[in-house]
Amino acid sequence: MNPQTHTVASVDANETDNFKSAIRGPVILPGDAQYPDECKVYNGMIHKKPGMIAKCMDVTDVVTAVKFAQKHNLLVSVRGGGHNAGGLGICDAGLVIDLSLIRYTRVDPQSQTIRVGGGCQWGDVDHAGHAYGLAVPAGIISTTGVGGLTLGGGLGYLTPRFGLTIDNLLSADVVLADGQIVTASADENPDLFWAIRGGGGNFGIVTSFLFRGNPVHTIFGGPTLWNIDQTEKILSWYRDFILKAPRDLYGFFAVLTVPGPPFPDPLHGRKMCGIIWNYTGPKEKAEEIFEPIRALQPEFEHVGPMPFPMLNSMFDQFYPKGLQWYWRADFIDAIPDEAVKKHAEFAKALPTPHSTMHLYPIHGKAHEVGDTDTPWAYRSANWAQVIVGVDPDPSNKEKITTWTKAYYDAIHPHSSGGAYVNFMMDEGQERIRASYKHNYDRLVKMKSKYDPDNFFRVNQNIKPN
Repeated sequence: MNPQTHTVASVDANETDNFKSAIRGPVILPGDAQYPDECKVYNGMIHKKPGMIAKCMDVTDVVTAVKFAQKHNLLVSVRGGGHNAGGLGICDAGLVIDLSLIRYTRVDPQSQTIRVGGGCQWGDVDHAGHAYGLAVPAGIISTTGVGGLTLGGGLGYLTPRFGLTIDNLLSADVVLADGQIVTASADENPDLFWAIRGGGGNFGIVTSFLFRGNPVHTIFGGPTLWNIDQTEKILSWYRDFILKAPRDLYGFFAVLTVPGPPFPDPLHGRKMCGIIWNYTGPKEKAEEIFEPIRALQPEFEHVGPMPFPMLNSMFDQFYPKGLQWYWRADFIDAIPDEAVKKHAEFAKALPTPHSTMHLYPIHGKAHEVGDTDTPWAYRSANWAQVIVGVDPDPSNKEKITTWTKAYYDAIHPHSSGGAYVNFMMDEGQERIRASYKHNYDRLVKMKSKYDPDNFFRVNQNIKPN
């Protein structure tokens, strides 16, 4: 097995110069003016110093970078949007293959598909699809990278109606560890297609995605908020309501501290619980659908018709790049009364204004796919929970980490066992195995076939045999 122990600094200068001349995109080295900024990722708690950052402009650049790394036995990380919880898009002393310049979208109205470059963010896809009344299920923050979210599974506002992001992936162009370019789809390399739909970046670098577009344009949605002392009451209601709700209605539960504008001044800085809604059904039924929600008398409501891209970018401004993040996550089948009480307890103890907990429902269409049809092994789970301690100040690292760990320890006994890999930090091999459950051994076989030397290992790593 290739140990990838050499550093970029050990590569002959002529070889480095030849590589820089061979690719179209810029190559950034320590000492370059832009290097410090290029080392930053979404999670400001992650600090790594790569030996080189190759900002690839096309698939040929990616192939050239892979072959350069193979030749010189370099550690490699792959960065798309840079949002990864554990900062897995960057590495120390090795080569970062950065896809952010491979950023394009192409909508085919006839086939209702959207072709997306490997460096795109979801805001790019939302914008392109919206002009044609199309959307792809994906996340709640539009600055999230398409690649990382998709390869890990992909939850979002459209999940109950249209499934996970991977359920809408039709094909992908993949650069393998040997530099070969292949297409993965139901008809071409179907085993690889199975593996990349939830198996993360373990099998290659995806430079292009082809998604099914779904008929979504103007939705009816937005946040409803209650005072934090209502958490137990609202969560008890929500756990039963959302699983019986029609597929057109999505709502994720959150505990939070209200930020500044556009929220009203009297709410700023208050701890509250809330549900953020998305209804994609007939407009004439929207008011009827929201009657039981409004009967709970939310203290704040901003629910109404809006373009889907507006909903999917609503929280971007509150979570800019560079905040300190500490993540813990679980899949959840049920939320018993004991768990509700724990949620209420930790909600009142939110340690900083950016810290939060979200419960993302996984009902409807996502449940119709078999739990071996893709690597996503928790098709029967009803929620993906994430607890995040977040703050701009590095001096609060211990505060946000302690709260997150304690909250996780209190809720984990009520979990399904594993977690959504996109919400995980570096938590060890057993946690990865638990998160893929019965699909793990098949993923190992695919890894052994497509990346036997574990070239792609800066990820939630599936080790080859």
